[in-house]
Amino acid sequence: MTPTTPVATVAAELLSQTSDGFAVAFPPDKTRVARMRRITGAHLRLWKVPDPEAENIVLAVSELVTNAIRHGRGDVELRVLRTLDELRIEVTDGNPTRAALRCADAVDETGRGLFLVAVFAQDWGVSDDGMTTWCTFRVPERKP
Repeated sequence: MTPTTPVATVAAELLSQTSDGFAVAFPPDKTRVARMRRITGAHLRLWKVPDPEAENIVLAVSELVTNAIRHGRGDVELRVLRTLDELRIEVTDGNPTRAALRCADAVDETGRGLFLVAVFAQDWGVSDDGMTTWCTFRVPERKP
């Protein structure tokens, strides 16, 4: 059954949500990139992650989700997990072809997203099955 109201649509997208993380699954539609940025930004504010870390995290979410929509197979899932001093982003897209860094030419309109993630994130990688691309960020330690 397809949700018929905006609230029902958002509720159907949210798989789980806690103070330590969230997961959202959605169809591969480019309009979802902005929504994933907004959801992530709201959680970063809730977790009191300061700029510029928050801006870099939202940029990474945007790039990884865009890649998943562009190159994935089927629905996309975004997971953001927060520990005391680290934040992990995982995007699963159903495509077993591993994401890889590439060198975009100056005139290329695409091809820089994963490079930006690699520059701003503490670490990044791809799951063994190739379907999940992840990155981590150091964030200020939370008070328990």
